[in-house]
Amino acid sequence: MAKFDKSDIERRMTGAVESLKGDLSGLRTGRANTSLLDPVTVEVYGSMMPLNQVATVSAPEPRMLSVQVWDKANVTAVEKGIAHANLGLNPMQDGQTLRLPMPDLTEERRKELAKLAGKYAENAKIAIRNVRRDGMEALKEDEKKKEISEDDRKRLEDEVQKLTDKYVAEADEVAAAKEKEILTQ
Repeated sequence: MAKFDKSDIERRMTGAVESLKGDLSGLRTGRANTSLLDPVTVEVYGSMMPLNQVATVSAPEPRMLSVQVWDKANVTAVEKGIAHANLGLNPMQDGQTLRLPMPDLTEERRKELAKLAGKYAENAKIAIRNVRRDGMEALKEDEKKKEISEDDRKRLEDEVQKLTDKYVAEADEVAAAKEKEILTQ
């Protein structure tokens, strides 16, 4: 049975780009975005839970997030969870609702965030190149086992390289767009 599977390689490369998009969506750009609070966990009922399992997050205004806590007893825990997430947000309590005004980003903070976006992109490209390496090794093994010819191996290696180039370029585009968004808000 041949070890090389082109669809698996493409799926894994797509996964690396999707992971990058998820990482970048958590970066603050100055606009209120509900995904900013996705990494926040809250200690409620004796265990750590994601914020979205104890409250509803919305963006009623361009520079304000609103967190509607479902259980009145958890409001303080949610407030602490947001504060401990180091997102630079200061929750203001209003009954069972927490209001999170989005502070303006300083030029220095914008540059830090742009640098972080570049780091996320580099990690995604490393993941894509690791998938390429796995594909190339699988092709060599298949050739060694006489399951494919040398010509087939070379042709498939070219296809793997084209996929790699395509997904690396896509990761660069996604990161460049996010960096531009961060620096121009």
